[in-house]
Amino acid sequence: MSDERHGGGPAERPTGDGRRGERQRPPARERSARHRSEQRPSERARRTDPTRLAAYTAMREIADGAYANLALPKLLRDKRISGRDAGFATELVYGATRLSGLYDAIIASAAGRPVDKIDANVLDTLRLGAHQVLGMRVPTHAAVDETVALARQVNGAGAAGFVNAVMRRISEREPDAWTELVTEGVSDPVERLALRTSHPVWIAKALRAALIGHGTAGPADVEDALTALLESDNAPAKVSLVARPGLASVDELEDAGADRSGLSPVGATLPEGDPGAIEAVRDGRAAVQDEGSQLLVLALAAAETVGEAARHERWLDLCAGPGGKAGLLAALAIQRRIPFVANEISEHRADLVWQTLAAARAEARELDTSLKVRHGDGRDLGELEPGGFSRVLIDAPCTGLGALRRRPEARWRRGPDDVAALAGLQRELLTSGIDATAAGGLVGYATCSPHLNETRFVVSDILKRRADVELVDARPYFVDASGREPPGLGEGPYVQLWPHVHGTDAMFFALLRKL
Repeated sequence: MSDERHGGGPAERPTGDGRRGERQRPPARERSARHRSEQRPSERARRTDPTRLAAYTAMREIADGAYANLALPKLLRDKRISGRDAGFATELVYGATRLSGLYDAIIASAAGRPVDKIDANVLDTLRLGAHQVLGMRVPTHAAVDETVALARQVNGAGAAGFVNAVMRRISEREPDAWTELVTEGVSDPVERLALRTSHPVWIAKALRAALIGHGTAGPADVEDALTALLESDNAPAKVSLVARPGLASVDELEDAGADRSGLSPVGATLPEGDPGAIEAVRDGRAAVQDEGSQLLVLALAAAETVGEAARHERWLDLCAGPGGKAGLLAALAIQRRIPFVANEISEHRADLVWQTLAAARAEARELDTSLKVRHGDGRDLGELEPGGFSRVLIDAPCTGLGALRRRPEARWRRGPDDVAALAGLQRELLTSGIDATAAGGLVGYATCSPHLNETRFVVSDILKRRADVELVDARPYFVDASGREPPGLGEGPYVQLWPHVHGTDAMFFALLRKL
């Protein structure tokens, strides 16, 4: 695969703002490139390259309900696409999916028709082409030619002519000019920002309310904070690793090419490469895990239990699947010779937890410490084992609005009704977790969403109903790699992390003590 076809060859220089730069060609080469873009589709290549074809296939699977982080890697493995080509395909799929809201507005303008009048298969082809022209450093003629070739291969000759015309129109304007054009008629500033950053309006409004409600921004600076947050959702997330204590060390991850985290004492980041190539990750002694997720587990383990709970320590992860937080919590429990239980309602996800905890299970056997994976409804556990645990982690099912940068399709699949549908479940799980906690014990309630209806309002509702639990300030237990409290945790006693402030997912954490 040549550099020119993928972009980033020596003839292309990025502009100062990091966007696709103009290629520096002699006039004859410019005329030649323009001639290629204006050729009839029948005069062009009839097939695109395997990398773009894999990206298109992934887009169609995502449209049918698949998850990008599962569908694309399998396709790349099956097609034996790796290295730079795999990175190109990943950026294509993730970028075209994240930005499809904005790209659809641009495509509609360029096509002269609404996108719901364009065949869904052809629309995905155009989204991939738009991202190459507007969001990647792919030379314009290569992006247009390859998109038309893809259309001819997967959509048919008739569609290829339409794609050629639309792609030529898209290539006539720079990204900022297109964004200005499609947003110029939107008067509401939040709606305008939502379109510019390719978010559903309801999510932009919910995140704005969350920034104010969590004390991260005030009315005077909330628009700037919201802009930074929404833009961070469109930036690829770094690959964060955790060295599970007692099983692996951060030094071992560094030796394998990772960089030590400045935020998590047990974390590292991988600048490039496949984390599965690291021996500790393959063995389950380390894992891919967001640094914010690591911090909240460490906080629950660091807080002090008292009374009965302190005398008989036993830890529980109430909603353990697929096992990331359970892996870290179990490692910490085993180090202290404390029995640990991971509970998961889904049988498939319980199997994933069992596999994820393989190294921890081996260590527990070596140290004669109990480690169990339980398959059951977490809402029943408080009744089944009242007061049976000293620390309970509730990583509640939520809308996932805090992890949009990692899950490109999530913003388009969720709706406001999902928040209401999850509200009852979140309250039932928190109630059960409190019932399962012994006097003096701790409950950590976490969501990967900053939405107020999934975070503060859930906890405050439970506190109003129950006199046997109190809220503990969680901030002192959040400690970075240098032993200090990270800035910007919120006004307390809750902790709210943000991608644009901390570089983590937007994790929420509340710490409660059973009286």
